[in-house]
Amino acid sequence: MDDPSPKNGWLERLSALLIREPEDREQLITLLHSAFERNLLDSDALSMIEGVMQVSEMQARDIMVPRSQMDVVDINEKPEKFIPFAIEAAHSRFPVIAGSEDDIIGILLAKDLLRYYADPEEFNIRSMLRPAVFIPESKRLNVLLKDFRSNRNHMAIVVNEYGGVAGLVTIEDVLELIVGEIEDEYDFDEDEDNIVMESDGIYRVKAITEISSFNEELDANFANDDYDTIGGLVLNKFGRLPHRGESVTIDHFKFTVQRVDSRRLHMLKVEKITVTPETIAE
Repeated sequence: MDDPSPKNGWLERLSALLIREPEDREQLITLLHSAFERNLLDSDALSMIEGVMQVSEMQARDIMVPRSQMDVVDINEKPEKFIPFAIEAAHSRFPVIAGSEDDIIGILLAKDLLRYYADPEEFNIRSMLRPAVFIPESKRLNVLLKDFRSNRNHMAIVVNEYGGVAGLVTIEDVLELIVGEIEDEYDFDEDEDNIVMESDGIYRVKAITEISSFNEELDANFANDDYDTIGGLVLNKFGRLPHRGESVTIDHFKFTVQRVDSRRLHMLKVEKITVTPETIAE
């Protein structure tokens, strides 16, 4: 007698696994993990599905860059002052303020700063501003993502119930919850580029850099008994997942968070320093 059960496609097998309708979110997650364990889903697919579910439940306040950590351009400053700052920050967009973070008058695209070098005398930042989009802290991320796509905006300013600026959120912040860290042309991902010297005594270091490699490259002496990576060492020092821009000093090195998402630490700026009482962990 022939075998009546030929190999089903992954979709049919997954459907069979989910034939019993889950009663709540926890049961659905359990079923998805069961599908992963049975090789019906790979780890990337499982992570993305969980990310989509996470986005549907989170609000803008959950992932926004807080006001205190926003990189902004003040329209009252001269280009010779804010252009070097914009280059160092390396963002593609900047909120533009008129003296106060509560007075955001528009969004500046970094590429428009090139016009200054073409004709400094005619450079007028106000004429280049795009309208700023303001959203409440309670805005759900799945709705915000739809708005980003339909309005072709990449940044929104988050305001609190009193109308004050609470922070900002970008389309990349939302997408990274689903697909993980999004690399751009300024990121580096080759093993030999885990540590890049930006200037004398200042380095850009990926959080996944092994402590042994960090020690060898920067003449450090961190123990790797409890942690394999420099990111693990830094996270332990903070005792939590830090925000972008936060710093901590460990031995003779100051670590500043450059890239972090809601799940993990990605990039650090590392400075060799002389430790004094004033340079203990911030």
